Amino acid sequence: APCTECSCSSGKETDKNTSNTKKKENGDQSFIPKIFFGTRTHKQISQITRELKRTAYSSVPMTILSSRDYTCIHPVVSNNVGNRNEMCVELLEGKHGKSCLYYHGVHKLSEHHALQSAHRMYHAWDIEDLVSLGKKLHACAYFAARELMVGADIVFCPYNYLLDPQIRESMEINLKGQVVILDEAHNIEDCARESVSYGVTESQLRATREELDFMVNNNIRQKDHEPLRAVCCSLT
Repeated sequence: APCTECSCSSGKETDKNTSNTKKKENGDQSFIPKIFFGTRTHKQISQITRELKRTAYSSVPMTILSSRDYTCIHPVVSNNVGNRNEMCVELLEGKHGKSCLYYHGVHKLSEHHALQSAHRMYHAWDIEDLVSLGKKLHACAYFAARELMVGADIVFCPYNYLLDPQIRESMEINLKGQVVILDEAHNIEDCARESVSYGVTESQLRATREELDFMVNNNIRQKDHEPLRAVCCSLT
């Protein structure tokens, strides 16, 4: 039944500028915005997807963007706590003559979800579901989730994926014309501060100062390095 609180109850077409779809500049194909749903933690994403399964929208194409800490299934990289990102990049670049078998199987995961959607067997899923399926198909869940973003109507992710410009660029997230929902938005201020903050230890500052001392004393770009050394000295 039509709503009683909005213009759709009249049964008449509303102004084209307020329509849910926008026309692309290069043709008549309609542009349907994605919904980017940001949460504070990955645990909250699990709660939201669990609730989504219980609704009539469980079959809507979706994806979950998360870090390699949650989605990497490579036996060596996933067991390395310190530098999963660096090890993953090295494998993708083929350093040391090795590559990632799971990355080359990404299409298996994306095609699996496409087939489910075509046969109307698609249901909302969680990160654990994607990782479990990735292990069965020997396909990378991290990059599969990114590929699924292309056809997804709903994209779940932590706050910083939407707030941090560097993460947005690396994940190829374009928010222009999209719908953004921020769950528990009172946490946004802290997350925004973290996105533009950087922490260093005293030992790192002292090591930096020693290197700057060496460059200044050896007249290596002295004008550039002297102000930096002064900053390190004032902080230590």
